[in-house]
Amino acid sequence: MAGLLSWRFVTRSTDMPWLQLSITTSKQHTEQAEAALLEHGACSITYRDADDVPILEPAPGETPLWENSIVTGLFESGGNTDALISRLHVAMADAEHTISSEQLEDQNWERAWMAHFKPMQFGKHFWVVPSHHDVVDASAVNLQLDPGLAFGTGAHPTTAMCLQWLGEHPLAGNSVLDYGCGSGILAIAALLLGANRATGTDIDPQAIEASRSNAELNRVSDKLQLALVKDYRPTQYDIVLANILSGPLAQLAPTLAQNTRSGGDIVLSGILQEQADSVREAYAPWFDMDATRTQEDWVMLHGCRKPD
Repeated sequence: MAGLLSWRFVTRSTDMPWLQLSITTSKQHTEQAEAALLEHGACSITYRDADDVPILEPAPGETPLWENSIVTGLFESGGNTDALISRLHVAMADAEHTISSEQLEDQNWERAWMAHFKPMQFGKHFWVVPSHHDVVDASAVNLQLDPGLAFGTGAHPTTAMCLQWLGEHPLAGNSVLDYGCGSGILAIAALLLGANRATGTDIDPQAIEASRSNAELNRVSDKLQLALVKDYRPTQYDIVLANILSGPLAQLAPTLAQNTRSGGDIVLSGILQEQADSVREAYAPWFDMDATRTQEDWVMLHGCRKPD
């Protein structure tokens, strides 16, 4: 997911402008940049992608950072900006980097951040609505979700295509596995749309916590089981969803096939157009794969499990 990776907030009562200092550096030195900014008085830190390279679910053991990142610190203005920048250059002396600065007028930063996330509609009767926003259609199915560190808000095409598929298919009475659940958005959506039970699993403990929190917000905790991949016990489901990366998807084909009942559905996303054929081939021994759904440069694959 290209864009914002993390936020840390502080509050203050003054209406003075802010100083924003951004260090652009490699993945190996992002923590060093963050430490330098915090050591020199930054009140908040953000990570952003410097090269517009998408990150979805990390593979096991990977650190979910871009190759080149912009690490931004927000400072109270009023000090010597040139001297502060000089000290940051010294702190980053052993790393290739650049530093830029910008003056920002004071505002409610948390409110400004939340304002970027609007209700999104998927199909005729399903919406994803940030919790701070009013429901658009009270007669529709409304999933409340706030953006966070775990991947999955519905804004990215890979998630949007999965939500569209869920909204188009009858789910009543079905069991669902969300493999690589991130925020839990797909499992929760399936439950709100009629599935009778769901399981979410992920390699990241933070994803499990985010999914649990979002399930509580949407009052489906009693129907959603959550577990880290290492603790997950395979069983068969009517629908298996996996919105991760093409490499892990291809490697997981036998595992996800094992978790899909005969005649069940599999929905795969997180795949670039040029990767679709290789993923389709990986699942062909177990699934009859049908037409590809495309949005921007991304595709979603669907298949039905062949009889054993």
